[in-house]
Amino acid sequence: MHTYAAIICLWILITNGVFDVKTDEVKSVSVMEGEFVTLHTDVKVQRDYQILWTFGPQDTQLAEIIKRDQMNLFFVNNSGILRELQLNNQTGSLTIRNIRSEHTGLYKLTMIISRKTSLKSFSVTVYAPLPIPVITSNSSNCSSSSERSSVSRCVLMCSVFNVSDVTLSWYKGNGLLSSINVSDLSISLSLPLEVEYQDNNTYSCVLNNPISNQTQHVNIIQLCHTFAEHHEHGSNSIPVVVGILLSVAIMAVLGAILLWYIKNRKRAPQTVEIEDMHYATTTFIPHPFHHTKAVEEDNTVYSSVKMS
Repeated sequence: MHTYAAIICLWILITNGVFDVKTDEVKSVSVMEGEFVTLHTDVKVQRDYQILWTFGPQDTQLAEIIKRDQMNLFFVNNSGILRELQLNNQTGSLTIRNIRSEHTGLYKLTMIISRKTSLKSFSVTVYAPLPIPVITSNSSNCSSSSERSSVSRCVLMCSVFNVSDVTLSWYKGNGLLSSINVSDLSISLSLPLEVEYQDNNTYSCVLNNPISNQTQHVNIIQLCHTFAEHHEHGSNSIPVVVGILLSVAIMAVLGAILLWYIKNRKRAPQTVEIEDMHYATTTFIPHPFHHTKAVEEDNTVYSSVKMS
């Protein structure tokens, strides 16, 4: 109760113009997610000092120090989204540990010193850790020396995923070649680069935000040459593949014909060819005998045979 009463009284005095109010410009602070940040008051707390920290559009109270003759109040609100706060009771500086992206916003400091009021604001931006860029080369984007150009070239692609408020750039040595930036939340970026196959220069793809960067170097000869060989070998293998497929098709047709022949031969009836036999008619013609004197020896008389 005393805390809230003190805050109300403090703001009433300020708004009614009882104190001279000095307002400083807004100070920008950047920090990596998971780390800590300290917002400094640049004073040393003494008697008759009042310090109040608030956060966000609703001016949520975070911490307070009140030092007077009869009052020495020290308060830190470790609740809500800011659970790891630390207040220095000697300077009034506020430290936020294990900071997260939801802690991005406006932090306000109100100090009343000897009836003089000073207002400070800190715009805190929390950045997520950056991924390492991925560099790829597509063989379909590589042209050989026999196509249109006498110099072989290759297209590289540098990509990052789920990033925000970053810049993606290609460098040749220390010289910037091209870049693209984005402030949207959780998007993917890709940046192409056309190079020669035999380029010996040092190339790198860099992803950066205001407080950190990630760099990926690339070996042009190794990366592009690998894809060029793959592309060339793939092209030369097409006639071989076609020849193999044609041979297989021919063998399949011949095999089918052979199987059909064997199958039909087994089904055909077996017949024996018998030669025609021609029979001749025999006609005997009597031979006239002459009456001759018989001879002691037997004589054999042959008659002619007529074949018809």
